[in-house]
Amino acid sequence: MTDKKGIYIHIPFCVKKCKYCDFLSAPASEEEREVYVGYLQEEIRAYKDYGFCADTIFFGGGTPSLLSAEAIEKLMREIRTSFCLESKAEITMECNPETVDKDKLSAMRGAGINRISFGLQSAIDRELELLGRIHNYKRFLEAYREARCAGFDNINVDLMSAIPGQTEDTWERTLKEVLSLQPEHISAYSLILEEGTLLYEKQEELVLPDEEEERRMYYRTKEILAQAGYVRYEISNYAKASFTCRHNLKYWTGQEYIGLGLGASSYLSGVRFHNPSLMGEYSRDCMNLSALRREEQKLSVKMQMEEFCFLGLRLTEGVSKKDFEERFGVPMQAVYKDVLESFQRLGLLEEQGDRVFLTDRGIDVSNQVFAAFLLV
Repeated sequence: MTDKKGIYIHIPFCVKKCKYCDFLSAPASEEEREVYVGYLQEEIRAYKDYGFCADTIFFGGGTPSLLSAEAIEKLMREIRTSFCLESKAEITMECNPETVDKDKLSAMRGAGINRISFGLQSAIDRELELLGRIHNYKRFLEAYREARCAGFDNINVDLMSAIPGQTEDTWERTLKEVLSLQPEHISAYSLILEEGTLLYEKQEELVLPDEEEERRMYYRTKEILAQAGYVRYEISNYAKASFTCRHNLKYWTGQEYIGLGLGASSYLSGVRFHNPSLMGEYSRDCMNLSALRREEQKLSVKMQMEEFCFLGLRLTEGVSKKDFEERFGVPMQAVYKDVLESFQRLGLLEEQGDRVFLTDRGIDVSNQVFAAFLLV
């Protein structure tokens, strides 16, 4: 396991809140965004004396691409000054197609961003409109081609199934449209109606695909992407060879990461904590790392075992019994014998050599399986 850390940078701004979004984000003026970048710079500087090295950076949000090219360049300079950044670090920027153009994308590439994650969701304009997205499919295509022209050779496209009014045919059309572009990575999630979102509040008016339709979409996703040469390496993520998302793998394999910005979460030295979610508190404490920490939780050995299993089992390769024993000093079988045997009998888990992983049936009911790894 690498001792290099991941850095997550939260940009809590967007042009307009999407109807399904429950993330910490809201519209803001250019002046407010510039002030926030100043706070981020202060927080980054506060890490300078720690000597941390990083090999992944992920700008998430919100809509990070809403920042000006100058702001992105400032943040990248600050990171290089305050952290030891690996020369081949993976540096991802989430982008809304409507908030970038060829000049900004070229500036991003010049600043060191080397991976773009486009939030497309659908190639069907009426589905985008229903979700509250501010772009149409034509604009996505333009932005995608501009990113290629700017030199990006590692692009992810986010897609969403089970959208109200979506059919198996329109979902297949979205998949095939995106595959024609040959992105290096595809994230394919099902829509979840989160409490507090516009879609949640109006769900009684929505025509959602039923459970059987949603399941067929899910299986077609795996089938179509596999035929096109994409390997599913995590429940909802597919990649061409050598293009798995190294930053997200840190979350699933229990590696350390630092969260910068409003509400951002961190995991360091076995402790989970997050930054304040109120701008006033964040701006007041951004230069004082100890004051920034909220809800610190030191993970017990039991909690670390639980996370090792239910996060690691999100990966299609599953977890290593050898890694479990080396990390915790006890065989996995000694802790989870009944769980492992029960789910193997049910055909939800499988063991091959050193690996324990979910079967296709197990992925269907993954939350049920994960819950069983909680130690009481």
